[in-house]
Amino acid sequence: MAGASQRAAPLATRGGRRAKLVGRRAWLPIALPATTLFIAFWLLPMAKLAGLGAATPQGMESSAYWLVVTQPRYWQSLANTVVLSLGATLATLSIALPVSRFLARHPHFPGRRALMALLLFPLAFPGVVVGFLVILTTGRQGLLNTLSRALTGEPTVLAYGMAGLFIGYLYFLLPRTIGVLMAAVEGIDRQWLEAAQTLGARPWRRFVDIELPALASALTAAGAMCFATAMGAFGTVFTLGTRIDVLPITIYDEFTNYANIPVAAALSVVLGLATWAVLYAANAVAGRAARGG
Repeated sequence: MAGASQRAAPLATRGGRRAKLVGRRAWLPIALPATTLFIAFWLLPMAKLAGLGAATPQGMESSAYWLVVTQPRYWQSLANTVVLSLGATLATLSIALPVSRFLARHPHFPGRRALMALLLFPLAFPGVVVGFLVILTTGRQGLLNTLSRALTGEPTVLAYGMAGLFIGYLYFLLPRTIGVLMAAVEGIDRQWLEAAQTLGARPWRRFVDIELPALASALTAAGAMCFATAMGAFGTVFTLGTRIDVLPITIYDEFTNYANIPVAAALSVVLGLATWAVLYAANAVAGRAARGG
């Protein structure tokens, strides 16, 4: 009996190794194309971009990275981009959350489908069209300026500055955020809310103690999506005018108008790192809050 057990042990070991080998081979057809795409379309271009940023621009004595980190105008452009993106993200979440809660909690009110279609319709528009709509609404010949002149005699033009860009960001960020938050609200267990109501908790208390913790992950994901989209938005900024000093326009100017490819590459790397840093910090804060809860 002991001899049979001793003979069976090597067989079991070989069988386990064979199963692991088969499992690895089964993953190979999936991992190989994914790895190839990652290397070809992300790693190699990013490595080339980082290498271009390390080059020395014509007429300069230092690398483009050093030029970028020592020139105040580039820092100002980066600060404008980060502040505007954070502001647009916070405003988007503040508007989208109550709208999403209402739509998720009232699935059968008349006109819901039409309202949903209108809210999600801007998803079909590129940034150029969004910028054009902002001009039609808040530009020199826009509805806001016409109404302001009729009521006060003073012009009100927002389209060609940071205020107009902020409106444009809200326009294309809200539909994306509402869809994410609606799904999260629908996933909240209603029994917890009903139990809290039975115990006498007021609506704001139920929202703070039950809904907000349950929506923390969705809010973080939606906020990350909004911030990353706003940081890299170009079409809307380009349509509204080049007087707006944000990093995508600065990169475009360096690359197209001045043919300064090393600086454009360095600024692109800085934009990516700044976006990643803010997203990493936001996820870290959300993770600590979730663990603390």
